[in-house]
Amino acid sequence: MDNQADIVSRIDRLRRERGALILAHSYEPGEVQDVADVVGDSLELSRIAAQNDSAKLVIFCGVHFMAETAAILRPDRPVYMPDPNAGCPMANMITPRELAEERNRHPGAVVVAYVNTTAEIKAVSDICCTSANAAQVVKSIPADRPIIFIPDRNLGDWVAGETGRKNLFPWRGFCPTHNRIMERDVREARAAHPGAPVVAHPECRPEVRAIADRIASTSGMVRFAKESPAREFVIATEIGMCYRLAKECPGKRFWPVTELADCPNMKLTTLEKILWELEDLAHPVRLDPAVAAAARKPLEKMVAILGQ
Repeated sequence: MDNQADIVSRIDRLRRERGALILAHSYEPGEVQDVADVVGDSLELSRIAAQNDSAKLVIFCGVHFMAETAAILRPDRPVYMPDPNAGCPMANMITPRELAEERNRHPGAVVVAYVNTTAEIKAVSDICCTSANAAQVVKSIPADRPIIFIPDRNLGDWVAGETGRKNLFPWRGFCPTHNRIMERDVREARAAHPGAPVVAHPECRPEVRAIADRIASTSGMVRFAKESPAREFVIATEIGMCYRLAKECPGKRFWPVTELADCPNMKLTTLEKILWELEDLAHPVRLDPAVAAAARKPLEKMVAILGQ
């Protein structure tokens, strides 16, 4: 293929010609983040896609559930993925049948679905949440109502601790990338970078969160890094986040807690694939209209509770 500068130039030309909005998640490769119109977390990007009235189409550089969410929130505009094989193992760790069985085990429970779920799961859930607002969403639910929290057991465990909810039942799913971060990684990184605060995503294992200096979502990590007087940070989340942090916080350094925290699905997106998608529009996100309409309701409930 041609050199990177030529690919970027062709992407920019096609972006203008197509009226495309290119969105990239914080875990995407650095060169993908650089070519995007907006870099952010999954729901933030989906809401930008929904609120943008000038773009004719969206190229979503992330994993499948993220592109689905953008299509759910703005069904009248096409959403495309540079690589449709970019899935999320955690989102696939629960099926509608399993969720129905879990409801039977906890009669009257409210199902809180992390946005890291498929459209089919959102469609049979009660309310959605993000890692940034999960505790706030759970606090809004009456204390006597049991809660089924899906699909991430680590985030669910953290939320239960933050809210004091004893009747919160996390599903057994997990993020393989965050689960790869071990307590020893934090201790070794702290020794290598003394004085650097360790900032961990709530999807990390409990023992990792227990020794971190700060627990934060990706958007929370950006805020913390900008506001903190520290000049160096150890980041316990997917390694792509360090690129975004370094770009948004010039003069500060960010160290991945381990290079093993690398999401292979996020790294499927390349500049070449973005260019090819702009050329061919070969991979549209297709959703059953009834599923999309049902999945929109728990997302809208979340937004209403947050007063946004």
